[in-house]
Amino acid sequence: MTQIVDGKALGLSLRAAVAAAVTRFVAHTGRRPGLDVVLVGEDPASQVYVRNKARACEEAGMRGEVHRLDADTDEAALLSFLAALQARDEVDGLLVQLPLPRHIDAEKVLLAIDPARDVDGFHPLNAGRLFAGQRSLVPCTPLGCLRMLDHAGVRLDGARAVVLGRSNIVGKPMAMLLVGRNATVTLAHSRTRDLEAVCREADVLVAAVGKAKMVTRAFVKEGAAVLDVGINRTAEGKLVGDVDFDALVGHAGVLTPVPGGVGPMTIACLLENTLRAAWARAGLDPATLGV
Repeated sequence: MTQIVDGKALGLSLRAAVAAAVTRFVAHTGRRPGLDVVLVGEDPASQVYVRNKARACEEAGMRGEVHRLDADTDEAALLSFLAALQARDEVDGLLVQLPLPRHIDAEKVLLAIDPARDVDGFHPLNAGRLFAGQRSLVPCTPLGCLRMLDHAGVRLDGARAVVLGRSNIVGKPMAMLLVGRNATVTLAHSRTRDLEAVCREADVLVAAVGKAKMVTRAFVKEGAAVLDVGINRTAEGKLVGDVDFDALVGHAGVLTPVPGGVGPMTIACLLENTLRAAWARAGLDPATLGV
């Protein structure tokens, strides 16, 4: 029997825990934790994402503010704006919504974000700390995936894990998180030879390739835990993941749906990261957060 992990319910539970910790933070510091989101341009999907992030902050008792800049804002002006934001003490978390307009170098922008405020976990310093097994702010989607595996009771110690996709946003940090939990990890991708056979060896398979229903039953060992990070829209307008969900029900041991799986956990983990950043900037030990 397949255990379907309800990311929406789990995300709400984590958000409630964050809200309780926010109350403790306010009592200790006299202010709310703050997340500032910078959006350059008017990409429709990005507009939705930043609105949802700001709303989630407010619901958790945090300050969430969106700064909208014109699409023709030049790189120097954006970097200057980020520097001014980070001079404000109330800014605990800062993220720049991607993608950026083509005339702006995203790498320069990510480097300009203070690693202590980098709640996306994309700064090279945070990536390096994760690689070295040190405490850091971790990208939200992989962190959400790890929480889902824990919630489902998946044993990672000694497990064979395959991460399908090697992006800096999901694939690579996901692999490092699993290594940190003593899994034996293969980072697979489009150039991997005999990809189906490699994936079939996995006790834990994380799919993050951006190709609708690519992971069929042939990719999955019976009883494996399968996490679907993909979000794809079909010609009919339906949202589907990278995994053929219906084909794996009754075959996989653990399975996440799309929508309602990893997505809600990403937002919840963004709130957690913001609180962790605020907690650390206030001189408190993030290990005592209680989330």
